[in-house]
Amino acid sequence: MNNVCIVGIAGGSASGKTTIVNMIKEYFQNDIELISHDNYYWAHDDMPLEERSKLNYDHPSSFDTQQMIKDVEALKEGKAIYRPVYDYAMHTRSKETVLVEPKKVVIVEGILILEDAKLRDLMDIKVFVDTDADERLMRRIIRDINDRGRSVESVLSQYTKTVKPMHEQFVEPSKKYADIIIPRGGENKTGIHILQEHIRLVLNDYQHNHK
Repeated sequence: MNNVCIVGIAGGSASGKTTIVNMIKEYFQNDIELISHDNYYWAHDDMPLEERSKLNYDHPSSFDTQQMIKDVEALKEGKAIYRPVYDYAMHTRSKETVLVEPKKVVIVEGILILEDAKLRDLMDIKVFVDTDADERLMRRIIRDINDRGRSVESVLSQYTKTVKPMHEQFVEPSKKYADIIIPRGGENKTGIHILQEHIRLVLNDYQHNHK
C-alpha cells in the first residue's frame, strides 16, 4: 500500500489543530488515521510528578521524534504500528500502546512537526494553523482546566515560562515550510474546505498512478 497520503498539521498550542483534524476525519471517514506528536513525549517515570509538571514540553528535545519518523515511514510502506499513549494528567507516557493500521490518509499533528526536516520530508501536504496568540492562550486555559485537570495558575505559569518562548523560537519559524496556511484555525471553514479538496485530489492522483 504505497498510496498513503501523509498530511502534516502544525500550529501553536490551542491554535485549532484538533478542530481541523476532526473536520477532515469527518470528511474522509474510514479512510483516515491520526498520529499526534504529543503521544511521542519521552516517558519520565523516574521523576516525581511535581518535577515532571515543571519540564519544558514545548522544546523539540521533549519528543521522541525519531520513533515517530520510523512509525510514519512504516505506515507509508503499508505496515501497521503500535503508537505510544501519553497521559496528560500524570505528565508521562502510559503503559498502553495503540495499534494503528495504514489508511489512505494519515494525519501527523503537533506543534513542532514542521520543525524536523526528516519528518517534514515524509509529508505530502504540510499545513500550518495560524491563530492569534491571545486567542490561543484563552483556549489553552479553558482546555487545560476542563480536560487536563490543571489550575489557572499552572496554565499561566507554563505559558509564560515555556509555551510562549518556545512558540517564538521553534513553532512560528516552522511556518515557512507549510504548503497551506490556515488563519484563525477551526473558524476558517473556507480554508478547511480547500484543504479537504486538496487531500482528495492527492488521493485521486495516487489511485490513478497505482492502478
